Amino acid sequence: MRIVIDTNVLLAGVATHGLCESLLLLCYRDHVVVLSDFILREVARHYRGKFKASPEQVRFVLRMLRTQSEIVTPAKIAPDVFEDPDDLPILGTAVAGQAQCIITGDRALLALGSFHEIPILSPRAFYDHLRA
Repeated sequence: MRIVIDTNVLLAGVATHGLCESLLLLCYRDHVVVLSDFILREVARHYRGKFKASPEQVRFVLRMLRTQSEIVTPAKIAPDVFEDPDDLPILGTAVAGQAQCIITGDRALLALGSFHEIPILSPRAFYDHLRA
C-alpha cells in the first residue's frame, strides 16, 4: 500500500515511544511511504522547535526519511477545497504519490474522511486496520 504520513505522526513516531513509533516501523517495513519536501521541511522545523532536536539529530532523521520514502512534488490543490491552506500540500502529496491512505492526527483532515477517494485515517484507525 502507498501511504502518506502527515508531519504530526512522523514526529510522534520519531521523537516518542508508542503507537506512532510502532506504526512507522510497520509502514516502512511493509508499505511504500510517500512524502514530499514540504512534509520534510515541516518535520525539520517542528523537530528542532518543539522537540529541541540538535542539528545532527534533524539531519539524521531527514536523511532516514528521504532515503526510505518515495519523494514526490505535491499536486496543486485548489485553495477552496480545504479551509487550512497549510494542509493542501499534504493532500497534494497524496494525489501526486497515488497514495491509498493518508495517516494524520490533524482533526480537520480527519473530518474530511477521504480526499479523491483516498481514505484519511488516524494512527489508531490505521494501526487497527493493519492488525485486523
